[in-house]
Amino acid sequence: MYYDEAADAVQKALNTSETGLSSGEAENRLQKYGKNELEEEEKTSVVKLFLSQFKSFLILILMAAALISAFLGELIDASVILFTVILAGVLGFVQEYRAEESIKLLKSLTSPEALVVRNGKETKVPSSLLVPGDILVLQAGDRIPADARLLETISLKIDESSLTGESVPVEKNTKIFPPETPQPDRKNMAYTGTSVTYGRGKAVVTATGMSTAFGKLAGLIGEIERERTPLQEKLDQFGRWLGTATLVVVAFVAMIGILQGFDPFEMFLWGVALAVAAIPEALPAVVTVGLALGVRRMVKRHALVRKLPSVETLGSTNIICTDKTGTLTQNKMTVEKLYVNGTLLSVTGRGYEPVGDFFKEGQSVPEDVHLHKLLVTGTLCNDAGLAQEDGIWNMMGDPTEGALVVAAAKAGIWKIALEKKHRRIGEVPFSSERKMMTTLNTSEGRLYAYSKGAPEVILASCTKIFHGGQEEELTPEMKQKILDTVHELANQTLRVMGFAYRQVTENILPEEAEREMVFAGLMGMRDLPREEVKVAIATCKSAGIRTVMITGDHRTTAFAIAREIGIYREGDIVLTGVELDALENKEFEDIVEKVSVYARVYPEHKLKVVEALKKKGYVVAMTGDGVNDAPALKAADMGIAMGITGTEVSKEASSMILTDDNFASIVSAVEEGRNILKNIKNFIAYGLTCHIGVVLIVLVGVLAWQILPVIAVQILWINLITDGLPPMALSLEAPNRGLMEQKPRKSKEGLVSRRMLIASLGLGSLIAIQSLGVLYWALKEGVSLPKIQTLIFTLIVISLMFNAFNWRSDRYSVFSLGIFTNRSLIYAVLSTVLLQLAAIYVPIMQTAFRTVPLSLSDWGMIIPLASTTLIAMEITKYLERKTPR
Repeated sequence: MYYDEAADAVQKALNTSETGLSSGEAENRLQKYGKNELEEEEKTSVVKLFLSQFKSFLILILMAAALISAFLGELIDASVILFTVILAGVLGFVQEYRAEESIKLLKSLTSPEALVVRNGKETKVPSSLLVPGDILVLQAGDRIPADARLLETISLKIDESSLTGESVPVEKNTKIFPPETPQPDRKNMAYTGTSVTYGRGKAVVTATGMSTAFGKLAGLIGEIERERTPLQEKLDQFGRWLGTATLVVVAFVAMIGILQGFDPFEMFLWGVALAVAAIPEALPAVVTVGLALGVRRMVKRHALVRKLPSVETLGSTNIICTDKTGTLTQNKMTVEKLYVNGTLLSVTGRGYEPVGDFFKEGQSVPEDVHLHKLLVTGTLCNDAGLAQEDGIWNMMGDPTEGALVVAAAKAGIWKIALEKKHRRIGEVPFSSERKMMTTLNTSEGRLYAYSKGAPEVILASCTKIFHGGQEEELTPEMKQKILDTVHELANQTLRVMGFAYRQVTENILPEEAEREMVFAGLMGMRDLPREEVKVAIATCKSAGIRTVMITGDHRTTAFAIAREIGIYREGDIVLTGVELDALENKEFEDIVEKVSVYARVYPEHKLKVVEALKKKGYVVAMTGDGVNDAPALKAADMGIAMGITGTEVSKEASSMILTDDNFASIVSAVEEGRNILKNIKNFIAYGLTCHIGVVLIVLVGVLAWQILPVIAVQILWINLITDGLPPMALSLEAPNRGLMEQKPRKSKEGLVSRRMLIASLGLGSLIAIQSLGVLYWALKEGVSLPKIQTLIFTLIVISLMFNAFNWRSDRYSVFSLGIFTNRSLIYAVLSTVLLQLAAIYVPIMQTAFRTVPLSLSDWGMIIPLASTTLIAMEITKYLERKTPR
């Protein structure tokens, strides 16, 4: 359908035109056809998500214990157990639901966009909003968002391997094909899920969503999938290890308790409660929420992480390989120097406003035929546009090409008027491999080829030069002088492009026009470094992260800029693509750690750099924006695509997208990634302290005094209120000031370090010693058992609230961080304390938890004792800071 009809007939059938649909018509069609999305698998309902919280083996045992308690007449115990189980389920549900919603948000943020013509103007819209009749503008690197009939093709090639399995890109055209033509041979069609590898074109959307060829073959392919992160796998391993150890201890103590005369059912219930308290079942959900909330914070810092596992990689990154243009620089090119007729000219003016003059040695340059020829060549061999809107001049297209259009406009040469006179009839698009672009333009019955590109590539295609008002032979001496000028301009950190033209015969292939050309001149343009880049690179250095520049620019330009912004250090190596190709893999691996600048490189060189660095054991982040950058982005530990200039193919291959194309945002993302991991490890240490303390208290109480210091329902309550809000609040902790002064985390580093384990064990033991001290004192004073259990029950909870402040940072004092800088933790601690007060003062809860009211003198003992948890950690941190490392 549509491939066997003429292009204008297809447009007529779809009731559209080259000016595209109006916004209103697009909205009407969206209502009729639905969103351009594949049908998703049935989502887990809210009810199922809630019920899934009760599938845990230990939770099921608790529910069975509640039923047995009710059967034996212990209705209060049964009610309390069921209440805590349901409340724990609600908390788990809220955490998982928030994680799901965060992941949905990430998915919507990473949805691809399409360039369409609507209301007569080119505009970007989310691919999901495309409708039949939309006019698509296709460029190299685009992912085809819907099935479409091609209306216009210029050297257009599309990779259809995802649909047909054919590995070679298909060259497309606009011819009409017979109805019996099989799908792979319909070269006038473009299909959803395929990608443009070369050239450009226009097409009219013929099918969207499940009506597309791909929709008929496949179900949902999500950009962000709910997958288990390496961090969660480590958590599971840690949980299994801790759980196994706990179950052994619990079984041992329960047996001792039964032998000492405790009721078997009471010991069974107590054992299950202690196992639930000791095994960190809630941590994976808390980790997921922590990751998701951290990723949402990254979005505010212009870094969109596409998959949660990438956060862990960010924390371990120790080398960032970055493009120059637009990432390290502002990507706002301005032509400053011209070389024509053997002379250097200066150009005034800034930005995209077409106001400026041309000077030679301080004198204004009158109209000059050589200057005119150079500017015309740069304007016709160009896909950018310049337009004024609300008094502001805006550039549409590539900034480098935009600079050429602006330079010509300063001389009164306007692109729109020029193209009407010199109509383009063919072109050879620019590619990073060829490093040049050529167009064929016709004017007054004559056909000309205009080329621009890397100076050495343009010179290689030239045999003549426009000099002294005429075309002369390009001698070796002239070539050398031009190359010397290129070097001189590059030393001034200017990006230099060469330009050439040639009159050609009709019916010539565009590729054949790039021979025996006439050299027209050079243009040198400047793209100033971003102001924040120097600071970001210095931050990387202090964080133990090396920055490497990879650019297609001339070696001298790349070196000068790298030295200016602090990437190049004395003794480093600058390597060109040619030099890299000449090296054997082993030779390159031997020097790769010393190379800080790669100049004049192709995309495939990026892959070689990534592989060599990874072999050396580095965790590599690599930036890219082109279709050919995809292999390197996939191979890197952290592939980073550009959100503004990046192609859809590069975004799909990446782990993270920069929404502002700014290097400083990578550094911000690394800091946020480190902070997320720091917070996760800290709330694990907080939880570990809690579990160690409770197990030790009960273990020693039973063995030494044949007394249960806390009963089963109290253990469940401790687990519920201390593992709920405080860990969530700890996941919101801001980065500590010294975070980016630490060395990168080792990728194979365990979840709990030896230092953290010792600290958690020490604090857990301290809580146990305090509680057992109270138990010893209370027994000696003849205090009743319910009062003893209430004292210890409350002391544990309050100690753990003090402990929560310890783990805002494992290095810095909570007082230096500022007590109120994490308000969420303040609210979480206050809420937990209020719940504990309710457990010991509200009559119905007193009955449920077997508690008695505490007096002011009791609190006078509990609070100072509990605060020692914070004091001990503060002293430890102080001694660590004072001890030379």
